[in-house]
Amino acid sequence: MALIKSISGIRGTIGGQPGTALTPIDVVKFTGAYAAWIKTQKNKSKKIIVGRDGRISGEMVRNLVVATLQSTGLDVIDTGLSTTPTVEMAVKMEKAAGGIILTASHNPKEWNALKLLNSDGEFISANDGQWILDYADKNENEFVEVNKLGTLTTDDSFIQKHIDEILKHPLVDVKAITDKGFKIVVDPVNSTGAIAVPPLLKALGVKEVLMINEEVTGNFAHNPEPLPEHLRDLCKTVEKQKAHLGIAVDPDVDRLCFVCEDGSLFGEEYTLVAVADYVLTHKKGNTVSNMSSTRALRDVTEKHGGTYQPSAVGEVNVVTKMKATKAVIGGEGNGGIIVPELHYGRDALIGIALFLSHLAKFGKSIKALRNSYPDYFISKNKIELNERMNVQDIFSIIKDKYKKQPINTEDGLKIEFDKDWVHLRTSNTEPIIRIYSESINETTANNIAKRIMEDIKEIMMKVS
Repeated sequence: MALIKSISGIRGTIGGQPGTALTPIDVVKFTGAYAAWIKTQKNKSKKIIVGRDGRISGEMVRNLVVATLQSTGLDVIDTGLSTTPTVEMAVKMEKAAGGIILTASHNPKEWNALKLLNSDGEFISANDGQWILDYADKNENEFVEVNKLGTLTTDDSFIQKHIDEILKHPLVDVKAITDKGFKIVVDPVNSTGAIAVPPLLKALGVKEVLMINEEVTGNFAHNPEPLPEHLRDLCKTVEKQKAHLGIAVDPDVDRLCFVCEDGSLFGEEYTLVAVADYVLTHKKGNTVSNMSSTRALRDVTEKHGGTYQPSAVGEVNVVTKMKATKAVIGGEGNGGIIVPELHYGRDALIGIALFLSHLAKFGKSIKALRNSYPDYFISKNKIELNERMNVQDIFSIIKDKYKKQPINTEDGLKIEFDKDWVHLRTSNTEPIIRIYSESINETTANNIAKRIMEDIKEIMMKVS
């Protein structure tokens, strides 16, 4: 059993002892702490938006969260089965004080989580998250008397409202998509993508939509993280059905990836690259992604005369850097697209609409579109640390060794070697250093990672 308390939310497995997993007692405790934080904010609204993905535990956790919020005097608007970006937009639409999304994103079915939003419909800041964690540790939750209980309203209209807003985006070209007569296979992995993606595609004029794993049961047909090894059925179905492309989303529909007509993967890292290319063609500006994402976004941005900026890993960090640099698009290499004109959150639905507009106007196959971008390879590795090692000491020694290279210390340590790079960062949950390296050549990327791992092992041997 596991319970991970972080500044961005509370994530854990269902079942077990309080404090060691996401038990009912933990759900109430942290929801109560969030409610206490809401009351410290300068907000006239008492409304909180709640939505959930299709997990087996979703309804149970929803009941606990809603009842706790009501018992603190807050009014709840329950969107029911929904998506993370839809709940984020609902907060803004309703001018609510905040929102809670019940989803463990790409984690397996035994997990669930409380993801916490501020009044802008964005993930709360690090300082606000720490305030909530500290308050929860004090066990000082207070509940109101019967005459002051909050109200509960159910409203399942927000997915359609979300789609309506997407259709208004000036770069979403419904006519171009309709004229192409696309045949598309969708894998929503038995979660709420099954109720959000099909109506979006219909509104965009897609002629034929084939679904796999479409029943919203929470019994995910495969590991829900949209990685190559988990999307084999989608790839086979696209090829067998002679579809133009395939679409995969994660359980809460904030990550997005595509499959080409021949059953090959477009590449999760290239979802943002392709959409940014389309946006920048029509709207000049800057871009942001986290520093573990592919360099291809920088290449595309500079091709269009814009400036690319890396951010620390984490959606809230990407959003902060996007606002600071007035980026017109940003996101993460895990298939997360952030379009600030809509809202500051990863959103697979607007990503689908912009990507299909791009593909329709490109006029060739999705495979040809993928081949039009630089073909980088990212090698992902990790190395375990012993308890005596100070990570900052390791980073300091490596930084000194490669001091002639461009170095970024905003999030761990990133070193650039011309167009190649390596990024070292610690894990929040394990005694490890994650090592990401990228090159136009797979062997080179692996060799860069191998060299850095040997450096780290040598350092650890010297101090042990």
